[in-house]
Amino acid sequence: MQKVLIDAHTHTVASGHAYSSLQEMVQAAADKGLQVLGITEHGPTIKGTCPLVYFRNMFVVPRQMYGVRILMGCEINILDTQGTLDLDDEHLDMLDIAIAGMHQKCWQGGTREENTQGMLKVIRHPKIHIISHPGDGTADLDFEPLVLAAKESHTLLEINNHSLAPQRKKPAARANNLEILRLCKKHGVPTILGSDAHISFQIADYERLLPLLAETDFPDELIMNFWPDQFFNYLGISPKP
Repeated sequence: MQKVLIDAHTHTVASGHAYSSLQEMVQAAADKGLQVLGITEHGPTIKGTCPLVYFRNMFVVPRQMYGVRILMGCEINILDTQGTLDLDDEHLDMLDIAIAGMHQKCWQGGTREENTQGMLKVIRHPKIHIISHPGDGTADLDFEPLVLAAKESHTLLEINNHSLAPQRKKPAARANNLEILRLCKKHGVPTILGSDAHISFQIADYERLLPLLAETDFPDELIMNFWPDQFFNYLGISPKP
């Protein structure tokens, strides 16, 4: 396995249910030899998360700390089968990186077809870079159209380590993530591993995903965590602050 250089999906105390400060997270990333760290607090529909003024004030945060390139962003909530997001375009434009995902407490779903159509709208949204934990089972989804749309739109579908924690009680997560990996391999679509770290010790922790990568014989060249230059180029993000 190649060296992990990117962790794009993490949370600090600002999200309300995480346990490390921003600087603690960046220091942990530096200690692990990462080049890129995404700080992606939850969108406003999650109870206890940061207010909108947090995103408006992110310009004060240095984008280079302890030798790590910092991407200040948000894990935006997908609210319904229409692909409605809980962050408007004005705030999306303030983000270095935009992740969007479904969370049970603020997701109003429908049929498998309706859920898939809503997710397709988000994948094709020009301001969204990554879809967080699409395989965690929050919504019943048809994954092949999502993988093909992700390839067309240069949007990354995340394989999320946190979703596989036994305490999360996500029984569909393993099989769904295996399916996503197989489809990404079949169609030559890059993916990204997500730690979804809620404390500094979880930075770049993908241990629960290693058996899935081995089972699918997933190629390293399609895992964006190893390739910062390709990551920035694929998503159209500037590699420099």
